[in-house]
Amino acid sequence: MGCQMTRAQADALFARWTRRYDVFAPVLGKGEGCFSDTDVVRYGRVTALDQIVWDKKSDYSFKEVLLAVNETLFYFTEDQTTVPKGPERERLIFLRSCDLHAVRRLDEIYLKNGFEDFYYARVREKVKFILMGCESTCASGFCVSMGTNRADNYDAYLKLDGDGAWLDAKCPELARGLEGVPCEVAPDFVAENREKVTLPQNLSNDSFTLDIWKEYGSRCIACGRCNFVCPTCTCFTMQDIFYKDNPKAGERRRVWASCQVDGYTEIAGGIDFRKTQGDRMRFKVMHKIYDYEKRFGYPMCVGCGRCDDVCPEYISYSNLVNRLAKEEG
Repeated sequence: MGCQMTRAQADALFARWTRRYDVFAPVLGKGEGCFSDTDVVRYGRVTALDQIVWDKKSDYSFKEVLLAVNETLFYFTEDQTTVPKGPERERLIFLRSCDLHAVRRLDEIYLKNGFEDFYYARVREKVKFILMGCESTCASGFCVSMGTNRADNYDAYLKLDGDGAWLDAKCPELARGLEGVPCEVAPDFVAENREKVTLPQNLSNDSFTLDIWKEYGSRCIACGRCNFVCPTCTCFTMQDIFYKDNPKAGERRRVWASCQVDGYTEIAGGIDFRKTQGDRMRFKVMHKIYDYEKRFGYPMCVGCGRCDDVCPEYISYSNLVNRLAKEEG
């Protein structure tokens, strides 16, 4: 269903959504950035359209709405385990085309990768996605190069413009009660980025031995920020927490982790599969554009550019991929 609404109608529609759904969208955190007096745009629960940041790409992706940064998998005592309840209410997530493509990547990893992850699945089945258009390109994104600048697998598309609003609702439930004027609604999609990336066509196992990994790895400080803002990175670690008042009881948590940090690949006996930052840089990049594609048929990266934005050492993932394309053809 496509229709044009007044802003008052859009606000009333959104109010109906919030009565049924928990709504998550990019919100502005004033003074909550990494440096003093800087802001951050990050996903949070919203109750009004004016709380949503429409004109700027979020610094962090939608990922934490589907995959909690710190999630309790079960509570345990000496002889019993208890799995916590999942979300009771359905969720709406506002996101852009590149991030909507990232959902497909997460689904491949957590639902179609040989088994279905119970915790991800019970959240995922309660989620609907509201597409946010992009009238112009962001500075670092290269979604056009990755083919993720357009998406049609949304449940609804919403656009605000002054006193008016436009809705394309593929899910009838999201348009229920709406009295807008029927019309054709086409989402705003970026046709060209400032940043352009050429994917290497001849990558092979020999590509793992290039000197480029040492060059870029020498600048990396292993902070892991690139992984945490990425909408498709899925690495995690496990933590067992024992309670002080009863050390035989506690909980097991799944916590976000980074393949770039010290100790991530360390196993029993002190063996570490990727000791240097060059090795870790190689693993991350090759997984995004080579290993994942060999398994699933398309690259893992969606070209959002957040990793370039967040790196404190100004390491550009997009430039690295372009360098690989020149060296490997």
